[in-house]
Amino acid sequence: MTLVAILSGAGISTDSGIRDYRGPNGLWRRDPEAEKLVTYAYYMADPEIRRRSWRMRRDTGALRAEPNAAHRAIAELERRPGFAVRVITQNVDGLHQLAGMPERKVLELHGTARAVVCTGCHARSPMADALARVEAGEEDPACEACGGILKSATVMFGERLDPVVLGEAMGIAKAAEVFLVVGSTLQVQPAASLAGIAAEHGARLIIVNAEPTPYDELADEVVREPIGTALPALLKRL
Repeated sequence: MTLVAILSGAGISTDSGIRDYRGPNGLWRRDPEAEKLVTYAYYMADPEIRRRSWRMRRDTGALRAEPNAAHRAIAELERRPGFAVRVITQNVDGLHQLAGMPERKVLELHGTARAVVCTGCHARSPMADALARVEAGEEDPACEACGGILKSATVMFGERLDPVVLGEAMGIAKAAEVFLVVGSTLQVQPAASLAGIAAEHGARLIIVNAEPTPYDELADEVVREPIGTALPALLKRL
């Protein structure tokens, strides 16, 4: 049984209509101020930032996105005999699970945008319910349980990753025989360090990304072709 670990970043979801952040046409390059909308300190301190953030969530239509060929190819690999597949994703879109990857085999390092959490009482509820309230006219919907500030159940800038999830990800990186990086610039730590950890522990490191990454020199193979066609072909020849 070959353990294949896949670290996925925003680039894997662009074919599903979800914009990346740091690419040539990424959100941060087009609108540097947009980073404040997902920065915890700004979000908690400024009601206008929260209102803009809710409008962004409403307008991006991320919950309507569908898995693309790359997501489906990973799910197909998981069903092939002889492979144990684990996905470690920097994405919050839930598209790996929608493509058929079992929930227990996907580690969401940065949480999920498909739920909201109260910053006061920590109650969780579906993002779709909160967006319905925004559509109905609530610009900054509060927690219905305690009146606290709601945020997406994602790890914002300024928040720590869940140490349990990160520990599991590091364990997978150390054990993997093949470690694929797909659609990640490998600039955000500690997620990016997983590529180096995998290489140090003997994994075959393959990077599929349009732009160069700081870990390209460690890779056994670097693929610059479009992910939607390159990744399915790559996984078929594993």
